[in-house]
Amino acid sequence: MEQALAAADTAWLLAAFTFVALMIPGLALFYGGMVSIRNSLNMMMMTFGSFAVVGVLWVLFGYSTVLGNSLGGLGILGDPLEFVGLGQLLEPSAEPGLPPALVAGFQMLFAAITVALISGALADRIKFGAWMLFAGLWVTLVYFPVAHWVFAFDSDDGSVVGGWIANTLGAIDFAGGTAVHINAGIAALAMVLVLGKRHAFPNMPRPHNLPLTLLGAGILLFGWFGFNGGSALAADNAASVVVLNTVAAACAGICGWLLVERVREGRPTSLGAASGLIAALVAITPACGAVSPIGALLIGAAAGALCCFAVSLKFRLGYDDALDVVGIHLVGGILGTLLIGLLATEDAPNGVAGLFYGGGLGLLGKQALAVVVVLAYSFTVTWLIAKAIQVTIGLRVRPEDEHEGLDVTEHGETAYVTETMAVTVTGSGPVDPAAVADAAEALATRVATTEQRT
Repeated sequence: MEQALAAADTAWLLAAFTFVALMIPGLALFYGGMVSIRNSLNMMMMTFGSFAVVGVLWVLFGYSTVLGNSLGGLGILGDPLEFVGLGQLLEPSAEPGLPPALVAGFQMLFAAITVALISGALADRIKFGAWMLFAGLWVTLVYFPVAHWVFAFDSDDGSVVGGWIANTLGAIDFAGGTAVHINAGIAALAMVLVLGKRHAFPNMPRPHNLPLTLLGAGILLFGWFGFNGGSALAADNAASVVVLNTVAAACAGICGWLLVERVREGRPTSLGAASGLIAALVAITPACGAVSPIGALLIGAAAGALCCFAVSLKFRLGYDDALDVVGIHLVGGILGTLLIGLLATEDAPNGVAGLFYGGGLGLLGKQALAVVVVLAYSFTVTWLIAKAIQVTIGLRVRPEDEHEGLDVTEHGETAYVTETMAVTVTGSGPVDPAAVADAAEALATRVATTEQRT
């Protein structure tokens, strides 16, 4: 019986792993559709590039730093040498349970997605090489420590010490409100303050392909069921409650955002629907195991409405958060994490009561402390990383490259071929590769020129 349960849990986590893996292209499509036609490939490449960097570092020492035994028993950082290279995870566990290699792969995707989220704030103006360097430094110095605080739990026998937020403080974060969304959101704010505004800000071009963004949002919704439900680490009632709360919040988030749009702008928009969906998913991520379905509806609706207001703050305060990472992930993550202190119910899988269910103010205080510490640490270290890159290899592309578009200047490509290129070959001789290359280069130049004029 025990082996059968372990097999079921493993099968569920394998499925959740594939769901979360789809969030990588989902995020690329979501972000790629929201930028101009001249920067869509660069935006997508930032997602895939950071995924690659994080994956390599995770295998080398990231898993060990996040889920290894805490150095000195302090709950601050896992031992980076304990599982170097993950060779220790090749053998199956002696007792029935989840394969450690599967847990390692699942958590690696969390790390990759967290870093990729930051890229949306930096659209249209950061060097691709600088972004790749930032991704490696940030995941090492910021994400790995914070994820250890939140995701590493003490072992039952006391032989392994986990992170201080999860164990010493006892704050609730089911799937990453602090470690993922607040962490990425405040890092995005630090980065844009160092990077500076785009030259056209605040009069930016409209998203070039909203159907692409809606498709990406739909894929992210699909992946989020694995992101939250898989964090239960079992095919049980807890996972079922979590996915129910996740979809309930998602529906309420769309309604909340569209309602605010209707009142403020006179019409609901497709971009608003996609944004409300993501805002609600962000907010329910830490709370999905702590609240009832009604609580999930309240969190989702509040996130959709509040984040709709929050995204406009960048124009009032003058920071250029290109794709609203701060307004959605930072604000939504803080909201969801704090509302646990009010809406948590003992009937939910986490089994803790918030203020509205007779639990007092204690849980709310724990949630607030976790939020404040992650905000302070992530902002400070991110700002220092950004400054270090700025004074060494530089962060921003040249003004003329920003004007031309980063697809061509950073990658030598264009997302869409708007003209037909024909290479005519006379006689029976072979095609000259140099002639084909020259024709392709000429086409790219014409496309870029046409796009600049439009």
